[in-house]
Amino acid sequence: MMEAIIGAGAALLGTLAGGLAQWAAARATRTTAERQARHTAVATLTAALAAHRTAMWVREDARLTGANPAGLAGLRAASHTTRAAITVPLTELCLTAPDLADTARAAAAATYALRHPADHTQLTAAREAALAAERTLVDTAARR
Repeated sequence: MMEAIIGAGAALLGTLAGGLAQWAAARATRTTAERQARHTAVATLTAALAAHRTAMWVREDARLTGANPAGLAGLRAASHTTRAAITVPLTELCLTAPDLADTARAAAAATYALRHPADHTQLTAAREAALAAERTLVDTAARR
C-alpha cells in the first residue's frame, strides 16, 4: 500500500514538474517574441522617421534656396508620402510597446517640426533635434 502511495506521489510530482517546465519555456518564448516585436517596431519607425527627415530637409533646403515652384511641388508630394509612411509604424509601436508611445510620438513630432524654418540655421537645429529625439527613442527602447 505504501509503495502505491509513493508511486502516485512521484507521478504527481513528475507531472507537476513537467507542467512547470513547459510553462517556463512558453513564457520565455513569449517574452522573446514580445522583445523582438518591440525591436522591429522601433526599427521600422526609425526608418520611416529617417526617410521623412531626409525628404523634409531636401524640401526645405530647396524652398530656402529659392527653387522653382514646380520643383517644390514635387518635393512637397514626396514629403507628404514619407510623412504618411510614419503613421502605420508609429501606431504599431504604440500598440506593441505602450511604454514607448510618448517617446515615439515625441520623435515623430520633432521630425514634423522640420517644416517651414525661417532659415538654414533653424533647419539645421530642427534636424538635430529630430535626430536627438530619435536617439532618445532607440536608447529608451534598449533599456526596457
